[in-house]
Amino acid sequence: MDSFQRLAHAPGQRAEGPTPQSNADAAGEPAAAVIHPAGATGQGHCAGGAHSRKEGPFPEACGIRGFQPADREFIEARRRALRRFINLVARHPPFSEDVALRLFLSFSGPDVQNKLKESAQYVGDEFMNCKLAPRAKDFLPADIQTQLAVSRELIRNIYNSFHKLRDRAERIASRAIDNAADLLIFGKELSALGSDTTPLPSWASLNSSTWGSLKQALRGLSVEFALLADKAAQQGKQEENDVVEKLNLFLDLLQSYKELCERHEKGVLHKHQRALHKYSLTRRQMLSTTVQSREPDAAEQLESRIVEQENAIQTLELRSYFSLYCLHQEMQLVHVYLPLTSHILGAFVNSQIQGHKEMSKVWNDLKPKLSCLFAGPNSSLTPPRPLEDGVSPQ
Repeated sequence: MDSFQRLAHAPGQRAEGPTPQSNADAAGEPAAAVIHPAGATGQGHCAGGAHSRKEGPFPEACGIRGFQPADREFIEARRRALRRFINLVARHPPFSEDVALRLFLSFSGPDVQNKLKESAQYVGDEFMNCKLAPRAKDFLPADIQTQLAVSRELIRNIYNSFHKLRDRAERIASRAIDNAADLLIFGKELSALGSDTTPLPSWASLNSSTWGSLKQALRGLSVEFALLADKAAQQGKQEENDVVEKLNLFLDLLQSYKELCERHEKGVLHKHQRALHKYSLTRRQMLSTTVQSREPDAAEQLESRIVEQENAIQTLELRSYFSLYCLHQEMQLVHVYLPLTSHILGAFVNSQIQGHKEMSKVWNDLKPKLSCLFAGPNSSLTPPRPLEDGVSPQ
């Protein structure tokens, strides 16, 4: 079982003291900010069930029981998405040295799921394991809420722009691949025309020797068109791998940050607000009981509940600051990742230059062979001349 097949069973990962740094891989890409797949069983949670770290947009599984030939595109898209997910997780600084992650990526035995559960059995959540968690507030700027709002707006704008860039890049790569298919079919049709064995009728305007020369020339041209198709296909595939795929990787990173912000609001902050509301109700109830009742037991019970709620609120407040601290660190990783834009643009420009250069050479090699398509000196056929402005073809 390889790491792709084990993704659905990966446990949550933990981090200890996130520090923004670049864990670059062989491709020279900066570290990503992502953790375990959605739905994984593990302890990597912040208060209220909200992850203190973001998890990458784990590729959705297909409910089809039997794959058809038409599903190859889905399989390839999912394979690419799984690879992006593994790369993002493995390059995340706090998790790159994690024991459970290393076990997940390297273990090859049949009981990998049990091994992963054992490794995560006694691991608490990130808040409990991080030594900086109780002091997270000290590392935050005073206007953290304002900065968070600005960061979310910035990420939203960047995501929307890169999403459009990815869509355009996909269309450009797709057009190159479609162009390759058209050129190949064009060449095959020329070859089929040159291989036609239908006899000429007696009243044909061209003599048999001329038609035979034309057919031979047409068969030869199919080789160049096949080469052109190959060059166009190579360019399309290269742009899919070097441009579209890296744009998707960056979009996955941005999407995971957006989801992390949403979980922070719906998880930690929501539970904190509920705890404060419950505390205020209990406090009012205690005051009312103290005034109306002379029974000391009731007042003691309410006082005990208030103390418990105060402790819970204090813990939730610490978790809330730690969640903000993690958001702040992940935002820095997003900025570390932004220079990837120059690599993407460079790959796109180089692909276009190289592709047009190679295809131009083939077109130039093909042009002299067109002279074979025109009849000899005894014929009135001549190569076509470019039309001048205002000049009729006649």
